[in-house]
Amino acid sequence: MRKTILTVTMALLFMVAGLRAESRSNIYTLSESALMVKPGELSSFCKAIVKGDLETVKRLIELGEDVNQKSLGKTPAIFAARYNKVEILELLIANGADLKMKCDNGYNAKKHAELSNATEALEVINANLQKK
Repeated sequence: MRKTILTVTMALLFMVAGLRAESRSNIYTLSESALMVKPGELSSFCKAIVKGDLETVKRLIELGEDVNQKSLGKTPAIFAARYNKVEILELLIANGADLKMKCDNGYNAKKHAELSNATEALEVINANLQKK
């Protein structure tokens, strides 16, 4: 029985490793990669936000990316606030990001900024919430 379980486990590991290698070799255009999000995987848009890639975020918005579309239960503004990406947060706000939207755990961008000690992002959020 142990031998069978070990064999099946090894086969699955090799399959997964093969799939990962295959997926890295595929090259997509920017718009295609933004649309190809598997359940349980962070969207390309939010990955660019977390990395602080302002140019990619701008291009994706120009291509029609929804600035309020959740990924892994959080909005793009929440990711920007959580990782203190101030320029990206301002860009998202300028393009209609809703700072009051809550993640699946019930926290908005302001709360995520507070929890992450993202002081610059918190200042931007507070300034924009006062305007409305």
